[in-house]
Amino acid sequence: MPIFEYKCKNCGAVSEFLVPAGRNPKHPCQKCGSKDTEKMFSSFAVGLRHDGTDSKCFGCSDGGCPHAK
Repeated sequence: MPIFEYKCKNCGAVSEFLVPAGRNPKHPCQKCGSKDTEKMFSSFAVGLRHDGTDSKCFGCSDGGCPHAK
């Protein structure tokens, strides 16, 4: 199930929700409870393969993955 971000038009808070494919349900704001939210365009992660050597894979520039050390 993909994760989508929704922004509240009332308070501006951004919340994430799991949404089943093919559905577009309305989600209430997790901060103020308003039902006036809109789906945001957001970035996505791309899975990269690592060849098993001690070298870094191409997706480890932030230092957050074990291959970046």
